[in-house]
Amino acid sequence: MTTAADIMSPGAQWIPDTETLDRAAQLMREHDVGALPVSDENERLCGIVTDRDIVVHCIAAGHDPARVTAGDLCRGTPRWISSSASVEEVLQEMEIHQIRRLPVIDGDKRLVGMISEADLARSLTDDQIGEFVEHVYA
Repeated sequence: MTTAADIMSPGAQWIPDTETLDRAAQLMREHDVGALPVSDENERLCGIVTDRDIVVHCIAAGHDPARVTAGDLCRGTPRWISSSASVEEVLQEMEIHQIRRLPVIDGDKRLVGMISEADLARSLTDDQIGEFVEHVYA
């Protein structure tokens, strides 16, 4: 059985919820990613901040990314998946919640990676990709 750990991009890193969005953008550039998981003071997942969030909800809204924190943009219940979850469980989680990036957590509740659309494209059949696209972009 193929698991989340098999298809994820390893080495994802947290950004603290107290960190500013300009720093988040710098980390995204350094790591060539479009999203960062956000952690609270207990290193628990409290959300994800994306490059689009920074542009739309901060800069375009007239706010200063040097003063707005990653935690300020986190909304709703953060979604994640266990590293041992099956690919079917990964797809179900992403499709039901219409999300394009999914943090992967190990048994100790530590962030071990992220699953993105690119990871899915490398690992899934054309039929699975088609179904994913149909559900997430519908």
